[in-house]
Amino acid sequence: MGPASAEASAESRPWLDANLPVDERVELLLAAMTVEEKAGLFFQTMITMGEDGELAEADPVFGLPSNREYVVEKGMTHFNLLGVAPTAGAIARWHNKLQELAASTRLGIPVTISTDPRHSFTENPGAAMLAGPFSQWPDALGLAATRDAALVERFGDIARQEYTAVGIRVALHPQVDLATEPRWARALQTFGEDAELSGELGAAYIRGFQNGESFGPGAVSAMVKHFPGGGPQKDGEDPHFAYGREQVYPGGQFELHLKPFEAAFEAGVRQVMPYYGMPVGTEYEEVGFGFNKSVLTGLLRERYGFDGIVCTDWGLVNDAAIFGQPFPARAWGVEHLTPAERMEKILDAGADQFGGEACPELLLELVADGRIGEERLDVSARRLLREKFALGLFENPYVDAEAADTIVGSAEFRAEGDAAQRASITVLSNRTVLSNRTVLSNRTVLPFARGAKLYVEGIAPEIAAAYGEIVASPAEADVAILRLQAPFEQRETTFENFFHAGSLEFPADVLARIAEIAAAVPTVVDVFLDRPALLGPVVETAHAVVGNWGASGAALLDVLSGAAPAQGKLPFDVPSSMAAVEASRPDVPFDTADPLFRFGHGLSL
Repeated sequence: MGPASAEASAESRPWLDANLPVDERVELLLAAMTVEEKAGLFFQTMITMGEDGELAEADPVFGLPSNREYVVEKGMTHFNLLGVAPTAGAIARWHNKLQELAASTRLGIPVTISTDPRHSFTENPGAAMLAGPFSQWPDALGLAATRDAALVERFGDIARQEYTAVGIRVALHPQVDLATEPRWARALQTFGEDAELSGELGAAYIRGFQNGESFGPGAVSAMVKHFPGGGPQKDGEDPHFAYGREQVYPGGQFELHLKPFEAAFEAGVRQVMPYYGMPVGTEYEEVGFGFNKSVLTGLLRERYGFDGIVCTDWGLVNDAAIFGQPFPARAWGVEHLTPAERMEKILDAGADQFGGEACPELLLELVADGRIGEERLDVSARRLLREKFALGLFENPYVDAEAADTIVGSAEFRAEGDAAQRASITVLSNRTVLSNRTVLSNRTVLPFARGAKLYVEGIAPEIAAAYGEIVASPAEADVAILRLQAPFEQRETTFENFFHAGSLEFPADVLARIAEIAAAVPTVVDVFLDRPALLGPVVETAHAVVGNWGASGAALLDVLSGAAPAQGKLPFDVPSSMAAVEASRPDVPFDTADPLFRFGHGLSL
């Protein structure tokens, strides 16, 4: 037990008696709370850690208060950790100091730390973090490319162990949206375009994080998102931004997008996050899902009987500055409402927590004005407190900081992550090379022979040197290997450019460069397919084309050289043209005409 818990008697804090049922402990604590203390539960927002595990002061870059102001002055107890720490021990030490700070408050309610995904190769402050000290795996699209539910559950179990080692107890994932609009920026963290596969893998992921049937002190609470499905975005634009606020269903497939969530509910998922988007042309109110009573109460609470925590996506109430640029609240369909009115509508819709907000004073004003009754606060407070008790945070909120560095990123966990990277790599094309080069004469370019002369771009030469002789130009090489990012359009602000959106066509200069190299030497092009790029011109020119969703240079070269089998299968269709993409219906899977490659395509070597 922590200091406050150890010193508190059962008489002064009877909710600390672990022998009592959780619901009874919740009621005992709730009865002791002031309305101000209840209000603090309703807000979950970004928090940073100080250097080497110290508590953080105010962060001017992200406009965040100090850790002390959050916990002591605002009375908040739920936070999403922002940024990448150099070591697991540093995160654990910071977490313990934050828990000590929480223990110093009147009731000593422990904090709950959450995180966006942080086991992959991508960094987007609005979606995911770099792995840092954690084991490194493909993004969810790459897990989908393995077609292996047991592997996905094992990933969840390893991530659970790494998260709990540093004190992270809520995963703001999985993302089981269907990537039915090829241009959508959030496809990478989904399990792709197929509802059945997404449901199967999403459920496996949840079981891994929540410790199977043994949810409790060793578990991480999973928050499935983005209910009721964030994929059908008009023109593929993302509703983080006003120009992407509309979700449209010209194919009438609203119900299909619910299928993966049904599998998540069957798996016992504890929390749900609705998306920013507003449904257009459906039976539901045309307001953002976080404000949408017909969706959160009518659909989620009543139809599906979900009684867990509903936390909104970030920033529905107040305007904010991100990287110094002003961004409006994502109050789509209710832009005309004041922040207080938006907050009132969110609670009336059936949500429990305001993501990305830190304004308990505004909620207290609503209570003082009689617009929100304290009994409504109690409904959500019970859910939020119940989760803290179920996670065992009141018994022991602290972690072993020395053990954290041993557990997180262990050799075993890293090896399993590396194996998943190799298993996800998907070979899309592999042409026969008619050449007088002895290493490739009259056979497919892949697998290449170990010891071949290699020209590489996008792979560290010291890594590639383990597989062949590195040369300085294509003319000297037996094989050229180029790594590319799927194309996207540049937008006006830094934050927007973290969300890869717009055209899926490669720029002319990139295609010309591939053609130039391929004219000189058999060429392999590997593309990071965070979206289904238009690969036709690349396939026509390059001798082999490969897709990945997060893989190291070594993992890629293991597959290309034949040291590891090529196993990956596409988690979506690859379209043949932008015209086909633009003509497709955003809510309908596999709807682009004459796709270049179909879902499930993948060659062996």
